Amino acid sequence: MRAHRLEDFEAMLAMWQDDAIVRHITGRPSTSNETWSRLLRYIGHWHALGFGYWVIEDRETGLYLGEAGFADFHRDMDPPLGSAPEAGWAIVSASHGRGLATEAMQAAHAWIDAHGTHGQTVCILAPEHAASIRVAEKCGYAHAYDTTFAGGLTSVMKRARPSA
Repeated sequence: MRAHRLEDFEAMLAMWQDDAIVRHITGRPSTSNETWSRLLRYIGHWHALGFGYWVIEDRETGLYLGEAGFADFHRDMDPPLGSAPEAGWAIVSASHGRGLATEAMQAAHAWIDAHGTHGQTVCILAPEHAASIRVAEKCGYAHAYDTTFAGGLTSVMKRARPSA
């Protein structure tokens, strides 16, 4: 895993325009403008908040495989998520089923547990997205409540930071 670079834009755009990726996240492919804004948001999170997303790349080829990490998107939700970092991940569809999301998020959680100051992290998922729910559970998340976000039912899951 490594920091995002401007050179990641084309690979990100391809991933965020893949119906298999966006089906349970935004429900529609991202535009070039939306993906560019996402890339800049990821870079900016590190500068402004001290945490963010990483690129997941193939160790041997350097190929872009997805992204994972934490953000504060100030989502318009009721109840609000608060200031807890929100975990998220997306893996290119050609690499689904290889355990990459779990491996990346376990590494991301090890990092935030060691460097973060928050007592918990959260994630939001479409209730029907069984694969991502399994990733969240493997990372220590438990269902907290259901709400509505962006016009659809959304499950909020929480994970307490382990005691030192």
